Parts: sequence; C-alpha cells; structure tokens
Amino acid sequence: MRAAFLTLLLAGCASVPAATPITAPNVAASAETDPVDSTSDAADDPAIWRNAANPAASLVIGTDKQAGIHVYDLKGKRLSFTPAARLNNVDLREMAGGRVIVAASDRADKANAHVALFTLDTAARRLVPMGRYPVGAGEAYGMCLWTRAKDKALFGFVVLKDGRIDQVRIDLSAATPRVERLRSMKLATQAEGCVVDDRTGLLYVAEEDVGLWRFAADPAAPTTGTPIARVDGRTLVADAEGLALAPRGAKGGYLVVSSQGDNGYSLYRLPGVTYAGRFRIGGGAIDGTSDTDGIELALGDFGPDYPKGLFVAQDGDNAPDTQNFKYVGWGKIVEALGL
Repeated sequence: MRAAFLTLLLAGCASVPAATPITAPNVAASAETDPVDSTSDAADDPAIWRNAANPAASLVIGTDKQAGIHVYDLKGKRLSFTPAARLNNVDLREMAGGRVIVAASDRADKANAHVALFTLDTAARRLVPMGRYPVGAGEAYGMCLWTRAKDKALFGFVVLKDGRIDQVRIDLSAATPRVERLRSMKLATQAEGCVVDDRTGLLYVAEEDVGLWRFAADPAAPTTGTPIARVDGRTLVADAEGLALAPRGAKGGYLVVSSQGDNGYSLYRLPGVTYAGRFRIGGGAIDGTSDTDGIELALGDFGPDYPKGLFVAQDGDNAPDTQNFKYVGWGKIVEALGL
C-alpha cells in the first residue's frame, strides 16, 4: 500500500486524478492588511508574533517579494517596512530572553540561495536587518524554522524551487550570526511551503502538484521523506502552497494547507495526518482570498477579535488594490468545520 502511494506521489502532475473538490464552507475575514506597494505578484508569506503581555498588540510580518518586508498590527495597519530585494517565505522564533529572530528565504540571486536574518524590535515594531547568508546553489523559495526542544538550538529549512531542501544551523552565540548548511533532502518536483512542529521535531513540506511529505527535522536523522497526503483533487487540490500548524497537546492538533488550485484550505488531524475538512475565506464584509501563497496560524489569545488564535493568509487577488493578507479568527474556522 505504502509503496503504491509513494509511486503515485513521485509520478507528479500526470498522476493527479480528475475529481471534484469536497465542499468547503466560507469563513469570513475579520481584517485585512494595507496592500503592498508592489504591483502584480508581490505579497507572499506571513509570520505571526504573539505579544504574551498584551495579546492585542501582537504583530504580523508579511513579505513583498519584489521590495521587502512589512510589519502590521492586528487591525492590518502597516507599521513599518524594511527594504530587501526578493524575499519570499518568512518565519520567526522567540528565543531565550524574548529576542525574536525572523528568517526569510532570499531569492535576490536565483543561482545561489541565501537566508536573510532580522531581529524584530517589538517596542519599535520594526525589523532590524542582521545580514544575508549563503546556503548553496539554487533558487531559494520556501523557508521555515525549528527550535530543537532538547537544547533550544535554532535551525532553518530552505526549500529550493527544484524540490531540494537544505537544512541550516543558525548560530546566534556571537555578535555576527553564523549560518551553516548541515544536510540536504530532495523531492522530485517543485516545492515551497514548509513548517516544523517544535514539539515532535517533524518537518512537513508541500510538493505543489504531488502532495505532502514528512521528514525528521534532526540533522542526524535519515534524509528520506514519508508521503502523508496526496493531491487527489478532492481533499487537496494542486497546487499545494503554504503550511501551518495548530498544535494541541503533546502531538495532536491540525496541519493546514493552502491550495491555489481551488482557493481552499485543507486541514489534516495530527499525529496521524488524517483528513479533517476544508474551508475557504469569504462571505463577509471584507473580500475573500484567492490564489493564496503563504499562510500562518498561531493559537492562543490575541485579544477580543481573535480569542482562540489568528490565521493569516496571503490574498493573490485583492483587486482593485494590490495584494495583501487577510486575518481570520481560528475560533471561526473551528466552528465552521465542527472540529
């Protein structure tokens, strides 16, 4: 059974069956960000920092892959902008002492991948550049971070456009960060979205027209991936893009996947990665999303508008304005899907 599944996954686009997507309810957005300045395909991927002391003052970071990176408040107002050429995906981790590290995949040099590092100045609500660091040959595309539980070491995963996944260690012990490539993994076709579960040390990656994969995040682990969900045209429609996690307990919760193919979002129940439902964003006073690239989700109290958590999705068609990001309460999604 697993061998047949793996064969189907590796076959790529030609293996995707014709099917009708499962009906997905609409969930209304509660807010949207100011549109990015760049025209055409520009906004790409968000990250969320939760202000534990004042949840309503939490921040959302979003990339404009033609110009730089933005910081927004929970009303969607742009608070600051940091110029940077060709940033794509972004992720963050709060380190010991409250220091917030932000990492983005840097595509300025399409022949040589880089990681751009920033610190988030939470008081000034702006990003402070730390530099850009080479990873290896290829075009940087996806980006996600992992904090290892046993020693709080920080690692990054850079997903190259050709499906290679490079793992790097990000050493912040000195005044100048050190980024060192440790190992590589490979998928057969184009991939981008990734997310790591800090609880379990598992890396999830979306191969866009094929399906979802799981890898062990520890650098000493084997580099072979396990297929966990395929693009079938019903539960998951090509192309699969952003990934996000809703952790619950020691291993449970949900893995969320955005699909550009039908403007939907699919949920898989953890730890077994079983299909749990689909939804779309729309049906409210704010326009819905379409052609979504990146998504992010953070659980917990984010103030009165988002008491159970915040889901952020890039909107690829925000006409007549340029692209932006939409905010949805996690509680609304849970209610719509009966989770």
